[in-house]
Amino acid sequence: MWNVALSFFMALAVRLGLVAYGAWQDQTMLVRYTDVDYDVFTDAAEYVIEGKSPYDRATYRYTPLLAWMLTPNICLSPLFGKIIFVLCDIICGVLMYKMLKLRQCPDVKAHVSLLFWLFNPMSMNVSSRGNAESVVALVVLAALMALLKQRTKTAAFLYGLSVHVKIYPITYALPIYMLLDGDYKSEKGKRRQDSKTVSSYGMLVKILWPNKSRIQFSLIAAGTFAVFTALTYHLYGYKAIEETYLYHITRKDIRHNLSVYFYMLYLNAESALSWVASLAVFIPQAVLLIAVSLKYYQDISFCCFIHTFVFVTFNKVCTCQYFIWYLCLLPLVLPNLQMKIRNGLMLIALWFLSQAIWMYPAFNLEFEGQDTFLYIWMAGILFFAMNVFIMVRLFRCHLMFPTFKRGRLSDLGF
Repeated sequence: MWNVALSFFMALAVRLGLVAYGAWQDQTMLVRYTDVDYDVFTDAAEYVIEGKSPYDRATYRYTPLLAWMLTPNICLSPLFGKIIFVLCDIICGVLMYKMLKLRQCPDVKAHVSLLFWLFNPMSMNVSSRGNAESVVALVVLAALMALLKQRTKTAAFLYGLSVHVKIYPITYALPIYMLLDGDYKSEKGKRRQDSKTVSSYGMLVKILWPNKSRIQFSLIAAGTFAVFTALTYHLYGYKAIEETYLYHITRKDIRHNLSVYFYMLYLNAESALSWVASLAVFIPQAVLLIAVSLKYYQDISFCCFIHTFVFVTFNKVCTCQYFIWYLCLLPLVLPNLQMKIRNGLMLIALWFLSQAIWMYPAFNLEFEGQDTFLYIWMAGILFFAMNVFIMVRLFRCHLMFPTFKRGRLSDLGF
């Protein structure tokens, strides 16, 4: 097998090649390669250069940091942002590999796990088309890296920043809080006793009672989020808060998407109580996220991966770029899966196949103008069922590996 450095070089070359190909396709074909969100980012950056608010651009619902970061799209090259996103993609891989080695994962397993990110067609496509998900993935991974090194202040700052950049990592707050228990920094991170020997009351105290690490993390993370968000409000007013955060709570996206709730929200879009349904769909998410936190918080990589998988699968809006939110955590959990290679490949094939089944009627709706809403909904149900099936398989195959346990990972999975 080639070495890790060569893998990174090849992954970067493929992504840059896709960026170049995308520029050619945009100029020569009817269907553009570039994601429509990239046009939104670029327009918002142009508003910033003109001294205006990036939120003057309709549908800009992101942190202003992104618009500021992409101002060279206007001054230097319209491809600048794509190259930044591609580089973030590669740096994500670097962090994944370092975290696997910190947990003393064998070299071959760490390399194989890394390849699932570097040569994943989904991650390559999303970043090279100009979607910014690799930026938030980078900040999330950096926060987990700092947490793994027990650098609480740094982890808290990065975590608060990640929530400011994209709101979904806020779901990690509960498992991270529980992870920072009294054993967090004792005896170099070794657990003093097995949780099964602790009484129910003692376990409740262990999970919820504030301590120095928990208070420190909570205050710094909340303070970081508050400072960046307050700056956003100071510069661009209430509209910035509404578009970046509040919009996503009551959002009623009736355009076709992979969510199992899509058709219900589409049919009830004009109902006076549609907002009730829009909020009610959060209940299954909340219940499952709490259950996952309680079960897996000691293995924070797997917990955050499953958290994100649940969040995306049960969300009322689900698009392909959302998959990056959990795919960037997948290499961290692969070494702990007791699963045969052929079974893993089967799950991957089924996941992509269920997406392809959805994409056919979606294409006919978007580009051919055919009424395929019902077929899209049925395909969404199939995709939802496939994701639930995959989650169940992961639960059964996962071997718990506490975050701060020392020693080599046993020879599992691949």
